[in-house]
Amino acid sequence: MHGYFQLVITDNGTGIRVFPPTNGDEALDVNFVRDYLEDRKIQYDVVGLKDAVTKAADDVVIITAAKILPERESVSFNLSKDHMTVTAVFYPPTEGAELLTEKELRDTLTYNKYTYGIQDENIKKFFEHREYCKEILICQGKPVKQGQNASIEYHFNTNLRAKPTLREDGSVDYFNLNLINNVNEGDLLATLHPEIPGEPGVNVFGENIKPATVKATFIKYGKNTVLSEDKLTLRAEKSGHVTIKEGKITVSDVLTLDNVDVSTGNIDYEGSVVVKGVVATNFSVKAGGNIVIKGIVEGATLDAGSDVILECGVKTGGNIIAGGNVVTKFIENATIKAKGSVTSECILHSNVSSGTEVNVTGKRGFIAGGKVVAADKVTAKILGSEMGANTIIDVGSDPQLKLRLKELQKNIATAQKNIESIKPTVDGFSKMLKAGAKFSPDQVANVKKLIEMNRTLTANINNDSEEYNQLMEKLQESKDAEVIVEGTAFPGTTVNIGELSMIVKKPVKYSRFVVKEGDVRLAPI
Repeated sequence: MHGYFQLVITDNGTGIRVFPPTNGDEALDVNFVRDYLEDRKIQYDVVGLKDAVTKAADDVVIITAAKILPERESVSFNLSKDHMTVTAVFYPPTEGAELLTEKELRDTLTYNKYTYGIQDENIKKFFEHREYCKEILICQGKPVKQGQNASIEYHFNTNLRAKPTLREDGSVDYFNLNLINNVNEGDLLATLHPEIPGEPGVNVFGENIKPATVKATFIKYGKNTVLSEDKLTLRAEKSGHVTIKEGKITVSDVLTLDNVDVSTGNIDYEGSVVVKGVVATNFSVKAGGNIVIKGIVEGATLDAGSDVILECGVKTGGNIIAGGNVVTKFIENATIKAKGSVTSECILHSNVSSGTEVNVTGKRGFIAGGKVVAADKVTAKILGSEMGANTIIDVGSDPQLKLRLKELQKNIATAQKNIESIKPTVDGFSKMLKAGAKFSPDQVANVKKLIEMNRTLTANINNDSEEYNQLMEKLQESKDAEVIVEGTAFPGTTVNIGELSMIVKKPVKYSRFVVKEGDVRLAPI
């Protein structure tokens, strides 16, 4: 039994008798006594009270000269902040005073509207064997069981980023980057774990507590994949390279060519393309998967749904578009647009755009002339040149995202304009119809077409607006964008981070360009 106290009224005033704990239970907490006395506005001697609780002797310790009326056995309730539990602390009566009845306790619970989860066993146990100054659980609500959002488990690497390794001789290996997800026919690609609805809870007042709403999802799949009948698993229909394009899981096979020139013409292939030689000037290669070129790309266009890997490099009018990463030996007088990262040993007088980061490392590791844009980070040994080549480095926002926002704005404006042009005709038809006017079948058919067009345009606006809002939220997310110079940034280099800008006026070595205190500043690597 817990240690407890009892008020005793004597001829000399009011005192307390403290009973020590038994069977190894807890001693009396002086705060229980203080709460009891202060709740009843009974004055007491603080030192005497503390001394009585500490000694826990059978002797009565007078705590106030005042004589009080006898106090019945009583109970104090404590309701948790979340309204899920009610605990009770029982206090003994003064000597000779009345005991609390079980009916009185239950009537008090009803008065307080504590109606759910009443712990009958605990109540019964108390009245059979009274224990004081101890918290006893009286009501226990039913906790909310939160559900789980649906999720997709991918059984392949979904975040392939170029990570070149340094060879012993100091050169960089750009081509063993593990950027290919090879799968065999029948391999498991993805598993859908359906949403699990939550279960409502009930608080001690009997009020239902709703669980959070769970979100459903589904596996988006493309070519060369097979979705199970229950739509819970996706497998490869054939061997090849698995990627996620526009949210869809696809498997692409590989087309291998010696060269792309007059003997082949332009290439437009759904899978991946490997060219053992060169892509001749003015020719193009378009692939749904990866493009791997062993030779030089000069004045040619490459458009890949996934990665572009050039074992030599690209120069003089080369134009590369990649849905994933671009890895190349060098970039010279070329245009590169990648949704993923761009990795090269040098970039000279080119326009390079990356949805993630640009890494220019290796023996040379320079960016000189042109413009390099990356959403997250640009890393290079050298920026600009001693000759003052006009070099612009821009980080802090995804260039593809901005283009899509402009496209959505244009689509929404066009659709709204078309709706405005349709509205007068449809409104006029409705008014005349209500007035009893009759129309020919052709007139009715034309109006029906306009009404359907209005419905389609409205749906398009809603869809585009939703995507626009999502992209704006993504654009506003804070990013620790930075530019890292592992060697020297020469004068004439402009570094833009978000909307802020710095022009390098004197050589900067071994530094990071970061945003600090509302401006572009230098920091150590």
